[in-house]
Amino acid sequence: MIHSLSLTLEPDIAFDEVAFEQEIYNRLQLPADLIAQPERPVVRKLRQSIDARSRQVKVHVDAEVYVNEPPRPLIAYRKAYSDVSQARPVIVVGAGPAGLFAALRLVELGLKPIVLERGSDVRARRRDLAAINKEHRVNPESNYCFGEGGAGTYSDGKLYTRSKKRGDVRRILEILVAHGATEQILVDAHPHIGTNKLPEVVVALRQSVLEAGGEIRFDTRMVDLLVEQNEIKGVVTDRGDELTGLGVILATGHSARDVFELLHQKGITIESKPFAMGVRIEHQQSLIDQLQYHRPERGDYLPAASYSLVTQTRHKGVERGVFSFCMCPGGFIVPAATAPGELVVNGMSPSRRDSKYANSGLVVAVHETDLIKYKEYGPLAGMQFQKELEQRACQLAGGNQTAPAQRVSDFVTSRVSKSLLPTSYQPGLQSVDMQAVLPETIAAPLKTGLQQFGKSMRGYVTNEAQLIGVESRTSSPVRIPRRPDTLEHVQISRLFPCSEGAGYAGGIVSAAMDGEKCAEQVAKLYA
Repeated sequence: MIHSLSLTLEPDIAFDEVAFEQEIYNRLQLPADLIAQPERPVVRKLRQSIDARSRQVKVHVDAEVYVNEPPRPLIAYRKAYSDVSQARPVIVVGAGPAGLFAALRLVELGLKPIVLERGSDVRARRRDLAAINKEHRVNPESNYCFGEGGAGTYSDGKLYTRSKKRGDVRRILEILVAHGATEQILVDAHPHIGTNKLPEVVVALRQSVLEAGGEIRFDTRMVDLLVEQNEIKGVVTDRGDELTGLGVILATGHSARDVFELLHQKGITIESKPFAMGVRIEHQQSLIDQLQYHRPERGDYLPAASYSLVTQTRHKGVERGVFSFCMCPGGFIVPAATAPGELVVNGMSPSRRDSKYANSGLVVAVHETDLIKYKEYGPLAGMQFQKELEQRACQLAGGNQTAPAQRVSDFVTSRVSKSLLPTSYQPGLQSVDMQAVLPETIAAPLKTGLQQFGKSMRGYVTNEAQLIGVESRTSSPVRIPRRPDTLEHVQISRLFPCSEGAGYAGGIVSAAMDGEKCAEQVAKLYA
């Protein structure tokens, strides 16, 4: 017999495996002799979420209990791939989550993916990340944004998405579990692999593609597209190779500026799109725990607390959204520049979320009116705006990867900080007036937004927290338009703009789903 239960529990019961199991047995009033058997009932959590809205923190749990019955398989997905080494090829540009999941789906559909990745594999990337953190040296081809697994591999591993209508979220999570991710991601309401665990999963995904006969070429950058009569035939690499195939899935990510420039130069339609920019805010995790859980310490069972903040501001008659972005409890701030002379920060959390720091992006919506001075760049105006902000931040903080920073209360009251706090950001901080770094259209709404957040989350605005800049790569400032029915570019057939870099996803799971959808369309239309 299978029993289904929905429970609201204290954290010390919900997160303690023995106590939780005993609670289930008590609720079902199972006899002691049944529980004592070697093959006792199996308790399995299906869904788990923390409710910290009131002063008494609760945990909502959905569970199944199997009594005298074997449990159902945890995942339906199985790694069973045919040999596609001699199959018709499809070019996939980019080995982030979109590119890897597109490649894996192509294998399942009987096509041979040839994946081109400008950066290095995950192991080699570690050297480049160490160089930017310790030596302030940016490798423009291999960094926190470029390389196997994309930006998510070494910058977090969050799997939460609101994109339920875009594809099968459960399928993506099951594929990750089949390749080594913890089964807990199938249960948590806000699943998270962790930057220390995700590289292993990425390597396993790569191995599945290679063992099935696909190809993945690292340190190989696409430099041109082979187009004839508005139909793409293939690509040219920086090694001089011309590769052709049934189609090209363009999954290059939101920071591949040279790809946007290439498309624009070749007269291939691209568009500007909304995006946001701002800073990272860093607190002690213990303070965020206190504010969110309404207790002096979170205790042994509750995870590091997170938050989500959003408000509307008005500056000079213009309304602008201000919101938290990519909140990283128990995490670190990392340098995410993709070229020398830029300063970009991002956040990450290890799987245990056990850093003493909490950080989040705090960003402001960028409007079309902000880009008027860049109109000569056409659809690349937003990209140029991004670039100039990153370069100014770098210059004002000393010209390397030392980041400009200011204590939060000092920023709100327009005082330059005399000293800064300890930080998780390894390259170091320089006290700078962030209003000199950020344009007024971002700085003023950010100041107002912080004041409002301080009222709704008392204690959030404090000089025991600091702003670190700049968080400028929240999403792509460019969209590569595609047809909604075929997912092909509106102008070039067989070209499939994909995921974050094309403006159609935001995060690991939505990117993976978009990669799968593009692979399916290639097979449907041309295989």
